[in-house]
Amino acid sequence: MSKGWTHRDTGLAILLVGLLLYARSVEPNFVTLRTQTLLAGHIWELALICLPMLLIIVTGGIDLSVGAMVALAAVTLGLLHERGLPVAVACAAAVVAGGLMGWINGRLIGGLRVHPLIVTLATMAAFRGVAEGLSRARAISGYPDGFLRMSTKTFLGLTGPGWLFVAILILAGYVLTRSVMGRWLIALGTEERATRFSGIPVDRLKTWLYTACGAVCGLAAIILVSRNNTAKADLAVGMELEAITVVVLGGANINGGSGSIAGTVLALFLVHLTREFVSWHWKQSEIILIVMGALLLGSVAFQRLIESRNRVASAKAGGTTHA
Repeated sequence: MSKGWTHRDTGLAILLVGLLLYARSVEPNFVTLRTQTLLAGHIWELALICLPMLLIIVTGGIDLSVGAMVALAAVTLGLLHERGLPVAVACAAAVVAGGLMGWINGRLIGGLRVHPLIVTLATMAAFRGVAEGLSRARAISGYPDGFLRMSTKTFLGLTGPGWLFVAILILAGYVLTRSVMGRWLIALGTEERATRFSGIPVDRLKTWLYTACGAVCGLAAIILVSRNNTAKADLAVGMELEAITVVVLGGANINGGSGSIAGTVLALFLVHLTREFVSWHWKQSEIILIVMGALLLGSVAFQRLIESRNRVASAKAGGTTHA
């Protein structure tokens, strides 16, 4: 488990500064305070989802269905509001729907002990298909002005979604670094069989973890609908790729057992600014997917290189000690 500031975090900070300097040289308007303030509103849905994704990856799991859960939660919100329910009730229903979808993932993974890659790949298609069917592939709009302003109103320089992210970030940081549950998550990602034999409620832990991830996806759906004034089945396509890229780029071991809150936050801003700059400079969404894929492959390759060097260093140290 990564604690404190690491060399990897320093590398991410250098990459972040380098990206801003390059952007300033080719697109000066991109790095202005006004532009960055406007673009900051695009980060919060991804930022929220990265936090439970970090905890899931620390356990050795993965959730490919987060984008589909956001879409179905958004459609739930839109349909209920369209039928006359107050927007607050519709928002609460979106969070409940997200939690229910996460619970389904958790029960299949924890209760039936099916691999999370298989489960969430299947539910990704299922949830997206249900959203498509319920909405009949149409966009649902027409929300109250107060709801639409929710994502733009600021308090102490930060919007409501920003403060929500800060609150969940503090909670996730506490869970991962200060709580007994955090030690359980790390142990589960390090060696699941030994963790089960030690008496830790592994299946229940997985169920609650994926349920929490689904509930956070419901919160992300509310922010996304508020910002776009639209709920539809094709929202958040590719968000799972971005969330996994952020977490792995931030230093989490894709096989489980370690992860970093500080690294995840740095990687979040790096991925966000990279995505926005590519869209700003080239104006082609296809390039964004290519860049995200390259970042994910690069972060995994870098992680493997570090692990290989650590094994070699440990072997040399062991040989020296033995001698």
